[in-house]
Amino acid sequence: MAVALAAGAVTYTGTSSAYADVQVVTDSKTGADGKQYWVENHLVDGNKIRSENNGQRKEWLLVWAGDENIADTVVKDVKNLPGTISGGLNKAKNALPGPDFLAVIDATKGSPTYGKVVNTATVGPLVENEPHHMQYVWHKGDTIYAGALFAAATYAFDVSALPQLKLKGVSLPTQTLGGSVPDAYWVLKDGTAYGTYMGGPVAPGPYTYANGQTVISNGFAGSPGEVVRFDENAQVLSQTSAATPQGDNAKLCENLPTLGQPTCANPHGIQAREDLNTLVTSDYAEPRNIILDPVKQPSPYLRRPTVRTWDISDRNNPKLKAVSYLPDGPRAGDYDPLYAESRAVMETTVTNLPGHKGAFAQTMQGGAVFYTPDITKAEPHWYQVWDDGAANRALGNNDSIGASSNGGWIQTSPDDRFLYRAIQGRQKGTLGPDDPGTTGGVYILNIENLLAQGPDWAGPGIQTKEQARSGADNGVLPTLAGAAPINPGTPGAGPHWGAYDNFELGEDGFYHEITSPDRLAVSNYFVARSGLDGDHKVNIVNLTPDGKASVDQDFRDEFTGQVGINFNRKSWPHGDFGNAKPHSELFVVADADVK
Repeated sequence: MAVALAAGAVTYTGTSSAYADVQVVTDSKTGADGKQYWVENHLVDGNKIRSENNGQRKEWLLVWAGDENIADTVVKDVKNLPGTISGGLNKAKNALPGPDFLAVIDATKGSPTYGKVVNTATVGPLVENEPHHMQYVWHKGDTIYAGALFAAATYAFDVSALPQLKLKGVSLPTQTLGGSVPDAYWVLKDGTAYGTYMGGPVAPGPYTYANGQTVISNGFAGSPGEVVRFDENAQVLSQTSAATPQGDNAKLCENLPTLGQPTCANPHGIQAREDLNTLVTSDYAEPRNIILDPVKQPSPYLRRPTVRTWDISDRNNPKLKAVSYLPDGPRAGDYDPLYAESRAVMETTVTNLPGHKGAFAQTMQGGAVFYTPDITKAEPHWYQVWDDGAANRALGNNDSIGASSNGGWIQTSPDDRFLYRAIQGRQKGTLGPDDPGTTGGVYILNIENLLAQGPDWAGPGIQTKEQARSGADNGVLPTLAGAAPINPGTPGAGPHWGAYDNFELGEDGFYHEITSPDRLAVSNYFVARSGLDGDHKVNIVNLTPDGKASVDQDFRDEFTGQVGINFNRKSWPHGDFGNAKPHSELFVVADADVK
């Protein structure tokens, strides 16, 4: 095995039991603590993969994935750990922590290596990062921002020379003392980014931000969270608390331990309209109380019903404008309050075109989609416009119940015609011992008529159970355009996250950005310790111009030959580390290949 130093990188060639020729290139940066942090590329067949398709330029799917190990055991399975009387968990063969990584997958249409993992870019020295989200869409020149849920770190990657990556920088917990548990990112046109840190300041008690605001928190992974602005190297430009000075609704916003001023400020989703100087964040949950004991159901009021809008005229000093409480819908009293339509606002997505000022929000436990026609208002009004249950039958299910659909990703198409939605489905037994659960998948809503109503639309939205079950096809509200079930027959194991492909190969041989995507990528994993584990596959879903959806049958695992790339495998280019957990993904093209 030869070792050589080159331009700040360590390069050598090695082998994995399943990969014969792996070139290893390491790029490192010094962190704020003076220690070295790195990304280590494990390039299969070196860079030859770039020219294996008759010289056609490549498109890549990047998947931010965590190593699976014994620490992913949920509380209810602790009694089955290896070494106990009833031991023998499958995780025993994969018990020790391994490196987390960005998988680089060939996503080039028609490529002979379509679906092949050509690089695993591992990060170190931190382990047990629990890789979570990146930004929602990538544009040429953008830094890739990738969050480490448990490690409270944010990585910045340079992807200009894919399939190889470089590390631009890393933000450590000591640099974001005003928040913890990083979730999602939105990249601005100047290359900087906003990120949500869902959990509270690192230490409980008072914390004072640079803008002078002081909050009292219950500590790491608690409340209230913050919004962070990063430069292109993941260095912190500003931190802003998501808390309101007067606190939030005491009945709807519980904290454990209890705070003197109750708060729902746990920002998860984040998107911006720079032309409107407005940022929108959605509050999901007080994070540590969701994963500490999934067996004993925490209070439903630890899941949040709130969306926050911000004035970002001063990019480094976002000002909280409004906290909106989503309304309960017609089935709110049918089940546990946890499954009311307003509960657990995981994601929000803005519209894109000039003249449109609206945004959508979705609830994970509530299983509903909401819309406000104007995010610039002092107090935006949100209306329920869809229930996940109305898509159930199109996904092959026998009921039309949206409660606990476990929806995650939601995104408007760049041309504002469609709303893309990924749901994991309802787990068996959720609504009672005879509940069979539901298959998850991807569904597409046509939103053209709704957006055509303009920023002054005043509803009404979904008002009856019948509308919730079938969709209110009244000429205004969204209609179902297409649906694709994923992992049918296994309730609650559908996709949590997704990304649309905003690139197309032009006649000039280069990739160009498009506004009407013809495919999506989704990943079937949430957070293992929450009890929502999924099957760890990544699928591509093809789209027709009218929104019909179907799982890509050509995107197959290189080892099993089955549809979907399976992250439960023995070997990776970086070694025999076993199963991995794919959380988020992005379509990306090397700078030289896109115009």
